[in-house]
Amino acid sequence: MRPKRLNVKITIPFVGEISGEWEPDDTERRAAWELYVELVTRVSVVPLPPGEGSAREALSSMYSLFGTVRELLKRYGPDVAPPGDRDEVSLGALAVTVLNNAVRPVLTRWHPRLTVRESARPAGRSAVEHENSWEEIDALRADLESLRRVLVELAQVLGAVAGAADLIRVSESVPRQHPADDGAHRAAGR
Repeated sequence: MRPKRLNVKITIPFVGEISGEWEPDDTERRAAWELYVELVTRVSVVPLPPGEGSAREALSSMYSLFGTVRELLKRYGPDVAPPGDRDEVSLGALAVTVLNNAVRPVLTRWHPRLTVRESARPAGRSAVEHENSWEEIDALRADLESLRRVLVELAQVLGAVAGAADLIRVSESVPRQHPADDGAHRAAGR
C-alpha cells in the first residue's frame, strides 16, 4: 500500500532533523524504490561489529552513494525535487541533505586519516588487521554507526514511499552465521 502523504523525520547527528510532509508522485515513488534498493543492499545500513568487516569498505560504500544519487537525480530530473513550502519534503531534498550533511562530513573526516593509516601498513600484515589495530578505529566505527542510523532512517522513509516491505528488518531477523563457523560450508568448499 502506497501512502498518499507521509510525515517525514530524519535525525542527523550534530545537524538536526529533516522533517516535513511528503506527497510523492509516481516518479518519486519509482526513484525512491531505486534508492531504497541501493541503500538496503549496501554495508552502509548493516551494523559493523567491532573486529568484523572493514571500515574502508564501509567508507567506500558510502562514498559510492554520491554517484548513485547523482545519477538518480539526473535520470528522474526535477520531478524528484519540485519547489515547495519549507514544510514539504521531496526525494531530491532528502537525498542531497543526507549526503551533504551526514555522509560528507564522515567521509571528509575519516577518508584522509584512514588513507594515511593504510599507507603505513607493514609488509606481511593484512589490511583488516592493520586497520583494526589503529588507535582511532573505535572512533571511526562509532561515526560509521551514527551514519548507519541516518541511512536506515532514510531507507525506511524511501521504502514507505515506494510501498515496499521493510527489507532491513527482514534481513536483520535472519540469524547471521559466519561462514567459518559452518562446517558444512567449509566441507563443501564454499
